[in-house]
Amino acid sequence: MEEWSIQQVARLAGTTSRALRHYDRIGLLPPALVGDNGYRYYDERALVRLQRIRLLRELGLGLAAIGRVLDREGDERRALEAHREWLQAEHERIARQIAAVTGTIRALEREERLMAEKMFDGFDHTRHREEVERRWGADAYAAGDAWWRGLGDDERAAWQERAASLGRAWAEAAERGVEPASDEAQALAARHVEWLRGVPGTPAAAGGDIAAYVRGLGDMYVADERFGRAYGGPVGASLVRDALRAYADRAL
Repeated sequence: MEEWSIQQVARLAGTTSRALRHYDRIGLLPPALVGDNGYRYYDERALVRLQRIRLLRELGLGLAAIGRVLDREGDERRALEAHREWLQAEHERIARQIAAVTGTIRALEREERLMAEKMFDGFDHTRHREEVERRWGADAYAAGDAWWRGLGDDERAAWQERAASLGRAWAEAAERGVEPASDEAQALAARHVEWLRGVPGTPAAAGGDIAAYVRGLGDMYVADERFGRAYGGPVGASLVRDALRAYADRAL
């Protein structure tokens, strides 16, 4: 079986030997072999584990949380397939953004008319318009759309980061097997509802039937993989749904 030195692995993975030695010290990534001279060597299984570590770091997880995820999820192929689905969705979204920006650059270089209808492909916050209007009415969508368009760039970025941070927290909790009725999950549910209250036009903000709205959202996260992907896939979406149901029954 082929083995790689710590320097080779660091170069291949875009990290440092120091980081790899730290991973070894905390038990996150032990080498396959340590030579008599103290040099560390890694086999194929270690490289697969390192790939998963790097992927989870991209999602914002800390090393302690990554260790728990790896220890609990022994099916490496299944875990990597889930990562691949998320990466593919991100790849498609970013590819659309690149194409949109490239088109704008070309139009500016050639002093041509800008194709406004294509400039924001991949940036579109209205992609879930049909679901919103079907579930909560056109007024709900219109209010939310007006609110979003009225935000400045920094405000939009802050709101998106808040949403992404919430999604990462749910995904991490799901990976650790947190129970929906636990204090941790219920604290996340409260945080989730508070986030929803900040979006004008929704029942959570307008004082409507918040409990029904929250339960409906939870069901939607599970039923539609486009929504569930934000929470780590089916397992994360199920945790969000069940935790929100419990929170709605208890607090709303």
